Amino acid sequence: MTISPSKPIRVMLVDDHLMVRRGLATFLKVFDDLELAGEAESGKAAIQLCGEILPDVILMDMSMPDMDGSAATRIIRKQFPQVQVIALTSFKEGKLIKIALEAGAIGYLLKDVSADELVRSIRSAHAGRATLSPEAAQALVEETNQPPAPGLDLTEREREVLKLMIEGLNNTQIAGRLTVSPSTVKSHVSNILSKLGVASRTEAVTMALRNRIVSS
Repeated sequence: MTISPSKPIRVMLVDDHLMVRRGLATFLKVFDDLELAGEAESGKAAIQLCGEILPDVILMDMSMPDMDGSAATRIIRKQFPQVQVIALTSFKEGKLIKIALEAGAIGYLLKDVSADELVRSIRSAHAGRATLSPEAAQALVEETNQPPAPGLDLTEREREVLKLMIEGLNNTQIAGRLTVSPSTVKSHVSNILSKLGVASRTEAVTMALRNRIVSS
């Protein structure tokens, strides 16, 4: 009994630069188990084409004019969950990587990736295994380990008090403006200093302005 060879992995290319798509198309021809299924030059075009050809794996650029790769990835993964998406981009900022992965990308590679690494990632994606380039993994770790932005844990009332502190009001004046007792304001100010990790009203105001903790 003759065992028929498994079907090649059908790969779709999405990039607004023609030369990038041409280079990737040439790369795919080198491997017997990979096949070019189609090309799109934008996120919107990618969604439409994906519905028509249903590729196995998409190599998706992240920065494109009409719709970025993350937005396109999110829609494709929702409409066609069997299609795997690998982000292939020049950007290695942790925030962008996190957005792409949250959108449903199974891999994140930089465009200077070697041919061997790229083909391994395509095969891994087809098998449902995630792949991150070392640079992307490092950037993601750094992004995840960043301390939270100051002021996120302030209550709405504490934000009001801080805003009045920025206006230069003292506790008595703030109490009058908010129709509460000065002791209540004093308690709010103490909480604000503690949560911002500062020792004085001046430092709190400076940090609030620098980090835009309250809206003007």
